[in-house]
Amino acid sequence: MDSRDIVVTVNGIRHEATVKTRVTLADFLRHQLELTGTHLGCEHGVCGACTVLVDGRTARSCLMLAVQAHGHEIRTVEGIAPNAKELHPLQTAFQKHHGLQCGFCTPGMLTTLIEFLHDNPDPTEAEVRIAISGNLCRCTGYQGIVDAALDAAKTMRNST
Repeated sequence: MDSRDIVVTVNGIRHEATVKTRVTLADFLRHQLELTGTHLGCEHGVCGACTVLVDGRTARSCLMLAVQAHGHEIRTVEGIAPNAKELHPLQTAFQKHHGLQCGFCTPGMLTTLIEFLHDNPDPTEAEVRIAISGNLCRCTGYQGIVDAALDAAKTMRNST
């Protein structure tokens, strides 16, 4: 199998690696960089569990090849918090509003909502529901996730 050298910045850290051309970004993150917060569910881009931010925009890492990430900045769930002692307001809101249960969908929900709240800092409940409609959760019933997103949006607006 053919391999390529890539350079990516993941959560602010530059990585140089040799990857097989058929390795997905999800597998590269999980197996080569050992960032296992990005989850693999359906491996068809449907469930949203593998969602990461590529140059600030959401991408399904199960559908993207690692070689396609060459030269780009990737942000995974491990890179959301501003530092090791402080959570992102969205993570805090997920805790406060019970926006997670088993946690499997949480990384994809968080990265999806990071992009969404950046683009729409004052969303309605309906807009949040549309934003997360591509991420499947089998545990929460979504209400805690929606409440967390709205609360985080308010917190983030008030901190600027």
